[in-house]
Amino acid sequence: MNRDEKTIARILFENKIFKANGQAFENLFTEIMSYAEPNFRKIKAWGNIGDRKNDGYVEDKGIYFQVYAPEDIKNSYPDVVKKINTDFTGLLEQWFPVNEFYFVVNDKFNGVNADAEQTLTALKNKYNLKESGFLTADDLSEKVFSFEDDIIQKVVGFLPNTENLSNLEYSALKEVIGYIMKLPLPIKAGDIKRPDWDEKIKFNKLSPHSADLLNLGSINLGGLEKYLANQTPLAQELQEQMTGIYEKIKVDWKGLEYKSDNVFWEIINTCVPKNENRYQMPVLTIMSKYFESCDIFEEPKED
Repeated sequence: MNRDEKTIARILFENKIFKANGQAFENLFTEIMSYAEPNFRKIKAWGNIGDRKNDGYVEDKGIYFQVYAPEDIKNSYPDVVKKINTDFTGLLEQWFPVNEFYFVVNDKFNGVNADAEQTLTALKNKYNLKESGFLTADDLSEKVFSFEDDIIQKVVGFLPNTENLSNLEYSALKEVIGYIMKLPLPIKAGDIKRPDWDEKIKFNKLSPHSADLLNLGSINLGGLEKYLANQTPLAQELQEQMTGIYEKIKVDWKGLEYKSDNVFWEIINTCVPKNENRYQMPVLTIMSKYFESCDIFEEPKED
């Protein structure tokens, strides 16, 4: 995996973390641990007995994990402190020996609360544990990107050109993607429209790699605009669909501390119809059109 692929993989892993609450985060954690620790065993909750305060463990080492992933971690730390105490005391009553205890929390890269840290330290000292502590989003990211490339791709679930992408259900997008795929390559410089969007790229804090992809997509921008000029209803539907995709992503991630590159790749993930490389360029061309017109991403504003 080269540098650009690794950068994209990190962005897509962040996307998974931002969107993972409750059981989705627990599933992500157990998947990562199954690769990180061969003897890790997941505990499934059964009926009224639950998981007996154990979301996963390494039996031969006496290492136990409890997972917590509320939607709004910043406002949930009083619950975190309470849950640490109740889960750990419940664990001691039903599992033995407990040598290490880790509380896995989806902090969404914000860090953990000092009171919660002190609670775990107090438990370690009181029960003479070898180790205890938090596993946060940063810790899970460090584990994932210590894996071999094929395991990283399995966890991330998507990489450009290779991994599975969401199925497209937007008719206008499908039609326009099909048209762009049939366009001939521009044969002279005058056929290529290079938008003046450096200020917008800077304002939205897109990375150089994302900017390069927009510039690459703009190669077919002239052909796309000629086509849409004679297809007014289609052009309007496409514009509404792209705006809707962007606005939905903003709503889904409201309050989350994400980078613009996360949004950039979430749009690609939503728009690419199949797990095939040939669809990526048409989607980038469509994104370049609506990036230029400020239908997606934010228009630069003066103070």
